[in-house]
Amino acid sequence: MRILDKYIVKQYLINFFIIILSFSALFIIIDVFDRLPRLLRYTNNYIDMAQYFLLRIPYLFVLTSPIVVLLSGLFLMSSLSKYNESIAIRAAGISIFRMVRPLLILGFFMSLIIMSFGEFILPLAENRRNKIYTENIKQQEIEDIKMRSNIFYSDDNFLFYLNFFDGYNNKIRVIDITEKDKVTGQIVRKIQANEAIWEEKQWSFRHCYERHFENQELTFFEYQSIKYIPEIKTTPNDFIKSAKSTMSMNFFELREYITRLKKIGEKHHIEQIDLYMKVTFPFANFIILLFCIPLATASVRSKGRGVIFLMGIVICFSYLVMLRICQSLGYNEIISPITATLFPHIIFLLIGLYYLIKSEI
Repeated sequence: MRILDKYIVKQYLINFFIIILSFSALFIIIDVFDRLPRLLRYTNNYIDMAQYFLLRIPYLFVLTSPIVVLLSGLFLMSSLSKYNESIAIRAAGISIFRMVRPLLILGFFMSLIIMSFGEFILPLAENRRNKIYTENIKQQEIEDIKMRSNIFYSDDNFLFYLNFFDGYNNKIRVIDITEKDKVTGQIVRKIQANEAIWEEKQWSFRHCYERHFENQELTFFEYQSIKYIPEIKTTPNDFIKSAKSTMSMNFFELREYITRLKKIGEKHHIEQIDLYMKVTFPFANFIILLFCIPLATASVRSKGRGVIFLMGIVICFSYLVMLRICQSLGYNEIISPITATLFPHIIFLLIGLYYLIKSEI
């Protein structure tokens, strides 16, 4: 059995690497023809342009992995059926499930590998690619996310306006804070300061004016050169926005960013879906392998193999289309983020398991 397992895994991996290399070359060529004329408007540095296109490979690898996994499995199963190897295996008393078990185990570990690849390699590649495009090709400066001006920010019942925020030194120049009543929504307090400095895990307001209101009438006024207001829990990190796309962030960076969005009451359903997709999408590679198994029981006639091969391709693209449709519905808040990311996988997992069981009958 070990010889059979090694043979199936070896043939599958050969198909996988041939197809992934072919896909990468094809997509790079298409990308070059599409983007090269626009890049030549900004630079003639071919080294930068070569890096820009090559750094696209990690994204293409993650994006096309389900199709590559399916095609690799289909070519393997087609080969086994064409040369009657699947019939010989079954004649030896080996079930279809036992025959493809190493393939399913490999598919599961490949899903974990692709997840890790998307977690560690893809963000680095995308960040490097964006840096090359912005700084080297377009000759522009990357936005400094720690130096911002004219910031409007909300946190619970506090509304903030910051004229300028220096995230390197955790200082604010000119700040206006409005506190509203949670029930009535009326203004109950206003705080204005020429400067605010983050020290000892709290804000120190300099040249601070504080006013209290009741029924829209001023009831209290106070000026202090230095004032601490402990009920304001907002930290400097809350004022630092992310200049990265969700694809350029790893799981933990994106989760932290979502936490900040929740804290300030901003919409975060798109980021939440992208966070779940980082975990669920790689397992499409395992699920899609289940549809390769019926080919092992197909007729040796080329017509029968061709029909099943075509059905496998149709099922794969249907799977990916449903993923994108549910993702789009989630982005537009028609369905919940968890439904948008799990529903397609559950449906196709059940269909794949059905075909797996049916292949043994």
